[in-house]
Parts: sequence; C-alpha cells; structure tokens
Amino acid sequence: MDKQLEKIRHSTAHILAFAVKKLYPSAKLAIGPAIKDGFYYDFDNLEISEKDLKKIEKKMKKLIKQNLKFSKKNPTKAEAKKLLKGEKYKLDLLKDLKKPSFYSVGDFQDLCAGPHVKSTKEIPAFKLTKIAGAYWKGESKNKMLTRIYGTAFKSPKELANHLEFLKEAELRNHIKLGKELDLFSIQKEGPGFPFFHPKGMIVWNELLKYWREEHSKENYLEVSTPLMLNRELWETSGHWENYKQNMYFTKIDKEDFAIKPMNCPGGILIYRNDLHSYRELPLKVAELGQVHRHELSGVLNGLFRVRMFTQDDAHVYCTEAQIKDEVVKIIKLIDRMYKTFGLDYHMELSTRPKKSIGTDKMWKTAEASLKGALKKIKAKYELNPRDGAFYGPKIDFHIKDSLGRTWQCGTIQLDFALPERFDLTYEGQDNKKHRPVMLHRVVYGAIERFFGILIEHYAGKFPLWLAPTQIRILTVSDKNKAFANKIKKELEKNKLRVELDDKSESIGKKVRNAQVSKVPQIITIGDKEQSSKTLAVRTLDGKIKFKVKIPSFIKDLTKQIEKRC
Repeated sequence: MDKQLEKIRHSTAHILAFAVKKLYPSAKLAIGPAIKDGFYYDFDNLEISEKDLKKIEKKMKKLIKQNLKFSKKNPTKAEAKKLLKGEKYKLDLLKDLKKPSFYSVGDFQDLCAGPHVKSTKEIPAFKLTKIAGAYWKGESKNKMLTRIYGTAFKSPKELANHLEFLKEAELRNHIKLGKELDLFSIQKEGPGFPFFHPKGMIVWNELLKYWREEHSKENYLEVSTPLMLNRELWETSGHWENYKQNMYFTKIDKEDFAIKPMNCPGGILIYRNDLHSYRELPLKVAELGQVHRHELSGVLNGLFRVRMFTQDDAHVYCTEAQIKDEVVKIIKLIDRMYKTFGLDYHMELSTRPKKSIGTDKMWKTAEASLKGALKKIKAKYELNPRDGAFYGPKIDFHIKDSLGRTWQCGTIQLDFALPERFDLTYEGQDNKKHRPVMLHRVVYGAIERFFGILIEHYAGKFPLWLAPTQIRILTVSDKNKAFANKIKKELEKNKLRVELDDKSESIGKKVRNAQVSKVPQIITIGDKEQSSKTLAVRTLDGKIKFKVKIPSFIKDLTKQIEKRC
C-alpha cells in the first residue's frame, strides 16, 4: 500500500474512534489498523446498526474540519497504564510493549505506533462501509466485538470510483447470486459446509468434466483416497506437528484418527504400495479429494472460506533432472485452463517459511529448481520470501477477475521432504534405489472457492458451456405449447440443457424472469414461429434474431459448447 495512503487510512481510523467515544462514551477501544481496502476499528460495549454509520460519519467530518493536529508522545509503561485506565483491551495490548507510544488528536489519545498524517486536513475523502463482528485477537474463545469498516482515499474522485467498485462487487456477490440462481446454500446446521443444489451441480460437473479432459491429455492417472486416516500417518507426514490446529479428530477402536486436511499423504500410500522403476517417471497421479480444515466461524464466507472443500490435487513423482520440464508443463496446463475462463493471472515464488521440515540442502535445491523452471520459460513472477509450504517452496498463481480483484488459486509446490519421511523410492538405471522428487499442484485450488470466484467473475452470467440452463423456451399463448414441447425434445436430443416456460403469463414477464435467471439463450415461440417452424432467439446482451432455423441454431450452440466459449 502507498505509504501516504496508509497514513490517511490509519489516521481516519483514529478519527473514527474519536467520534465513537464522543457519541458513545461507554464504548471500549480495541484496535484500528489500516488494511488493504481501507481501515477498521473494533469496539466493545457498542450496540449500533448500519443506520448509525451516517451519524458517526457526520461527527467525523466535523472533527476533520477543525484541522486538528496529530501529536506523538512516549510515556513510561506506568504512565501508560494511568492513561489507559478503564480501557481493558488497550491494557491487554500494553503488556507486550516495551516502549509504548501514544498519538493525540484534539482531546482524544490512543495507544498507537503510528504513522499518521500531520493534521486532519490531510484526510480528504472517507466513507464508513459496514459493521461486522470480530473476536478479540481473532480467537473464538474471546469476546465478540463490534467492528466498523471504512475506506479513505487521497481524493473524492478516487473514493467515488472505489464506492462504485464496491457497488458493482455487491451486485456480483456470489452468496446473493448463489441463492437467486439456486446454485448452493449454507445451512445453519452446517456452518462452513456448503450444500450444492441441482443447478449448482451442473456447473460443478462441467468444471470436473473439463478438468478430467485436460488432465487426460497430460497423462494424469486419477485415484481416490480415504477421508479419514490414523494418527501414525499424520505424524509421519508432519501434519500432526505442524498443522494440528487446523484438523478434526476422532477415535476408532481407541486409536486416534484425523479427517484429512490434505490429500497428499493418502496419495503417497498408493505410490508406496508398489515398486517403481525410473521408466515410470514422471508418474502423474491426480485426485479430486474432499478435505476438511478448521476455520474460525468469524472468517467463514460463502464458498470463499469454508471448512470442507474439494481440491483438484495432483502429485508428480519425478527425478531431479525432470523437475524443470515438469514444472514448465504444469505452468502451461494452468495457463491453458485459466484462459478458457477468461482469467488473467500473475505468479509468485514463495520460499522457506520459519516453520518447516527438511534439510537446508533440500530447500536450497528445491528453490533453485523452481527458479530455474521460471527462468526457462522467461516467466515474470514476484518473490514472496518465507511464505512457502512447511514442506517445500511453491509457485502460486493469482488470478484476476473481471473487476480486477486477485485470488490465489493454482499452486505448484516442490517437495523433497515427504518422499524422505515416507521412504519413497524407485529403481534407477543402475538397479539401485533412488529417492523421487514430489511435485504437489492444483489448478482450481479449492473447487468450491473457484466456483464462487467464477460466479462473481461472470456476475452469474455463465458462458454457454457452464450455464445450468442453456436455453429457456417461452410460449406466447397456449396454442404454441405443442410446438414448443417439440422444440424442447429436439434440443434435449442434442444434449442441450433446456427449460420450458409455458405458464399463462405475459411474454414480457417471462422474458424478464429468464433474464433474471441469467439464461444465455431465450427462445420465444409465437404464431409466426409456429407457422414458419423457426425460432425467435434473444441473448442476455439484448440482441434478438428472428426466423432462426432450428438445425442451424443447434449446430451453432453445439460448436460454442465444444469450444467452451
């Protein structure tokens, strides 16, 4: 984030806290940082609703107009305790600070490290956007606080553009569209566990069909592994030590079991089940595996953040000499698939994190191999230090949607450690045992999340090949029902997904209903169409064609679907 913009947003968060304390003196202060798209401040003992944001904004604007100066002071810890009397959350933060600092603006002061603008006149444009709940320190065992979100920019024009962006993003909200289009739901009986409805399953199955076609071309073999495996496996893999806080557990016959958070250990057991030769390598094994990971309830968000999801995992077992070529092939596969959805992307190379398994030599070799593959195809990428997986470095693919937002989906992770831990081998040309290298990779990532991204990317207007209902036939009157049914059967015979709306309603209402349902092709059947045995076809962009011959209509749509456009 631009440093000046960060100062503006952080300072606006302070003015928010100042205004809240003026309006609601009994409110208790927690934290108020600048974030990617704005800022927030958390409060306790503050019962407000969205309608109160205007009142708080009004107070903030009055304070900003006074051109109040921001000033810093560094009291001792004992002095700081006195200054924070009655503010239990600030006192909690103070415990971990050696040298506390305070910023004052007007008669308001806050425990803060800064930085801030010099005075409130440097806050040109802001807007409070929403209220949410947030646990203190992000831990569910702590109290739920009231979080007020806002945003601020360097100019009113930038703010206006951002607010327009937020408005468009809300129209594309996948939770809202998922309900309207009857694709999926989240039930109170299963928070974080999505339910896919029949229309959602059509999209889901089309995504999987495409995935399988592309992976078959690349000679991947598909497997399936159990949902739950015993503690010994997860100790061997390192998950018990490094990932336990994200896992779900149970006991079977007095033995500890865990529901899998990742597919790779189960896939490794399949590899280890047989002897392997260098002639088999690279061996490409794929799994559309369901995994479970514990997420705090406060961060769950539709299909974007769930507790159960399906990963399009694949593991490539290869020699060190094959690493570069295999990574290049994966990059090309991901590139090809993302282009089908009209998604641009950029790549990030993430290196060894603080918490990791494996030797220094393994990590050095692994990181050099990924860099070498990227260099080989002259790929542009960003370096993301110390953010690799605990078992190896990775290349992450951040896709960009139609609103310019980025989402991390695909990844390629290079792993020398798990083959070592599981004692994986292959017989080399020298008839001796050698250790394979393991590449972990996904294209969609979490398929549920990718589905949600596509809903927002397309604003619910799926391309023809993905659309749950590809065609809806509308009748002008009851006289047209028989012909409309005949057309429906002909289209279905050609494997097109068709609905018939022959209700006794006006054609205008039927057209609006079809448009709200985001149906790509709308056919109207009236007396003219019935007598000429042709179609009147309307697309979602409002274009209408009359006297369309049925065979040519079927041929055109079939071609579009085959090309996935």
